[in-house]
Amino acid sequence: QVQLVESGGGLVQAGGSLRLSCAASGGTFSNYAMGWFRQAPGKEREFVATINWYGGNTVYADSVKGRFTIYRINAKNTLYLQMNSLKPEDTAVYYCAARRDGIATMSTIYDYWGQGTQVTVSS
Repeated sequence: QVQLVESGGGLVQAGGSLRLSCAASGGTFSNYAMGWFRQAPGKEREFVATINWYGGNTVYADSVKGRFTIYRINAKNTLYLQMNSLKPEDTAVYYCAARRDGIATMSTIYDYWGQGTQVTVSS
């Protein structure tokens, strides 16, 4: 059983940056592909980025490509999402998720989820 805890959210002005962290425990972190998803009020949860077990393969949603970077440090059991050039439409609760198999963009096939961290971008 893997436990995931996100941190690093907050309030930032448009154009600013934030770095989200996701600390994993209870399992062998390097066994899992990881993903970031987000959910804005009144909207469905959507894919943001995913990374394979060693960080050599990443996929991004078109809406964040070139602005966000997903990476992981397996020795620290931690996943990150560096978010630059933030826009008001990036406002959402951000979740990290883990799955035993390869990278995936569909939230329904992830096995473990964190509780989320709020990101608010003001205009």
